[in-house]
Amino acid sequence: MTAATDFHWPVRVYYEDTDAGGVVYHANYLKFMERARTEWLRELGFEQDRLRADCGVVFAVRRASLDMRRPARFNEALEVTCEPRRLRRASVEFDQVVRRDGEPLVTGEIMIACVDPERAVPAAVPESVYRAMHAAIATDTEATG
Repeated sequence: MTAATDFHWPVRVYYEDTDAGGVVYHANYLKFMERARTEWLRELGFEQDRLRADCGVVFAVRRASLDMRRPARFNEALEVTCEPRRLRRASVEFDQVVRRDGEPLVTGEIMIACVDPERAVPAAVPESVYRAMHAAIATDTEATG
C-alpha cells in the first residue's frame, strides 16, 4: 500500500441494502465502511479472525459520526475510502467517504477500539499491527504533507 488515502474498496448496492423508498438504508453505510476498514487491515497483512485467535484482540466501533449528503440507490457501484488519521495504543480514528462516480454521498468519522473480547476491556493494538498502521499513516502524511 503506497498511502492510506490510496485505499478504495468497491461496493455494489444490492436490493437488501435499500429501504422502502429505494435508497440505501442509513445503517448500511456503516456496513460498507466496515468492509473497507476490514479490507484495509487485510491489505496491511492482518486477518481479524487470526488477530482474535493469535493475539486475543478484536476491533470494535467505539464512535461513529456520519454526514449523509446524497442517497445511493439499488444497483449503483460505489467506492468507499478508508483513511486512518489518528493512531493510539488502543484505538484508531478513520475518515471514510462513500462515493458514486467521485461524488461524496456519505462521509464518516469512525473510531475503532482494540478490545480483549473475553474480558470486554480495552487492549493494546498488537505491536506488529501498530507498526504496520503507523507506517501506513506516516506514508500518508509524507504523501500529503
